[in-house]
Amino acid sequence: MNTGYVHGYSAVEARRLDDQAGVLADLLHSDTAFAPGSRVLEVGCGVGAQTVRLAQAGQGVRITAVDSSARSLELARERVAAEVPGAQVEWLQADLHQLPLAEGCFDHLFICFVLEHLPDPLAALTALRRLLRPGGSVTVIEGDHGSAVFHPDSRYARAAIGHQVRLQSAHGGDALIGRRLGPLLREAGYRRVVVTPRTVYADDGRPALARGFTRNTFVAMIEAVREKALAAGLTTAADWDRGIADLRRTARPGGTFHYTFFKGTAVRQVVSGGLGQCHRPAAQPLSRGRSAAAPGRR
Repeated sequence: MNTGYVHGYSAVEARRLDDQAGVLADLLHSDTAFAPGSRVLEVGCGVGAQTVRLAQAGQGVRITAVDSSARSLELARERVAAEVPGAQVEWLQADLHQLPLAEGCFDHLFICFVLEHLPDPLAALTALRRLLRPGGSVTVIEGDHGSAVFHPDSRYARAAIGHQVRLQSAHGGDALIGRRLGPLLREAGYRRVVVTPRTVYADDGRPALARGFTRNTFVAMIEAVREKALAAGLTTAADWDRGIADLRRTARPGGTFHYTFFKGTAVRQVVSGGLGQCHRPAAQPLSRGRSAAAPGRR
């Protein structure tokens, strides 16, 4: 089975992520807040779209942002420096399964649109739990393509979405993972699990959402896997193009589009014996592999 980021790392995908973060900021982050000076670990920071929101979510927040892509980290650094001057962010290029970070060093763990791309999200959540201090919290945000409902309805459009779901599954991911967040967090050993749906609904009365989310985020994401769907023999060019055209129609006057994201929060259980201390391992110091922003540009 192939694993990887099914959407790719193109400039077009970077713009799509920017559009997505901007239009969904209030929906996903209206209740995101950290205590002053909190240590936050963001896993899978991508191009920094969510990092910007995290840096604005509390005074003096100290963020460690991790991604496996050097290019994404470069774009993320540039974005944070431009949009949140003075943000305290350290950058780490690493695999989330092999993070050179000590146990219990973070107050909060933030994972957004990452689990859907992993072949074993339960193993990832379980392994990452050790990085939280006892009593520390985690936020996980994921979508669920099965929640897409639109007008006018179209079997071609529904088929195109289904093809993207199958391609992501072939890459080891799960585009329907939103519905599983609660069970995954509980099975991974977190406590006080709460999952809330965050619904996007776009119609004539919400033109910004119709443009920013329906067309520039969701339809653009489906459209981007055209060649992969054709190469896999999932559809014909004519049927695919008809499906994309019908999806675009939902963003025009008279059309509607509905999609649900799921935001899960939980905590690492406090064990007897106190909270313990954070010790940086001598063999793999926290600075290894990092490229912190220069003073005045962080």
